[in-house]
Amino acid sequence: MVLYVTGGSGSGKSLYAETRILEMGGGKRLYLATMDSGDAGSRKRIERHRAMRAGKGFTTVERARDLGALDSALLDGADVLLEDLPNLTANELFGPGGGDAARAEEAVERGLCHLRRCCRNVVIVGNEIGSDGVRWTDGMQDYLQLTARADRLAAGLADEVIEVVCGRPVRWK
Repeated sequence: MVLYVTGGSGSGKSLYAETRILEMGGGKRLYLATMDSGDAGSRKRIERHRAMRAGKGFTTVERARDLGALDSALLDGADVLLEDLPNLTANELFGPGGGDAARAEEAVERGLCHLRRCCRNVVIVGNEIGSDGVRWTDGMQDYLQLTARADRLAAGLADEVIEVVCGRPVRWK
């Protein structure tokens, strides 16, 4: 089963995603962390998420890019929480060897399909970005468009799509 959870910043989507994956039963539980810890703000957010999932039985796998190359044996039969899709997309686009939107999109798709094939359950956390009406620089605009395509891909692969609004789940699919 694949669940895609999206919502605005601070909406409660991460807590909702963790709660849902815990409800899926026991077994191997992986937290697939995609955030690069390059600055103080990122490190603070990483620590907050670590504290949120402490004692919940997750094994953390830090993987900023190239999910398609993850060892299938690691994923086999696991319940995986992917936190989060926009970070993964940014890492694929702007990370080492990046800059090519088509290559980044292909890498995201390959990774999500790999998770769907290998895992028992996958919960993908997205983020509602790019809807603020601001016209960004061309590079940022390219990223926002790529993120929108990644959102559509994740929603298309998902069996269920939930948007968390003010801490409340809204079922879209």
